[in-house]
Amino acid sequence: MLADWLLVLAGGALGAPTRYLTGVAVKSRVHSPFPFGTLAANSAACLLLGFLSEGVLRGGVTGNENLLAATGFCGALSTWSTFSYEEFTLTSTGRAVIAALYLAVAVSLGVGLSFAGAGIASTIWN
Repeated sequence: MLADWLLVLAGGALGAPTRYLTGVAVKSRVHSPFPFGTLAANSAACLLLGFLSEGVLRGGVTGNENLLAATGFCGALSTWSTFSYEEFTLTSTGRAVIAALYLAVAVSLGVGLSFAGAGIASTIWN
């Protein structure tokens, strides 16, 4: 149990700064009210989670690797609370069209990338 907790902690310790640095890097290059930084971090996490999930199903990813990478790293890299906050802020500041676009893009891209990640994994561990 302690070893599991440490794996999640280590993954989260890598995922959180990766999420922050992704947001900073994107924001420094793209000046827009559209939250591209969160979209990028969440999209990367969806791709990796799809890959890892399929890897677990096919026996290519162990339980410990999944705790470290999926639960820890991707759990800290992706951020539902920031996504929700950005949706709320966009809507409450009169940017409902951007909020609707963000919602549609984030959900469809996230689901699509999860399937893409799983497809990549199934090709590797076929």
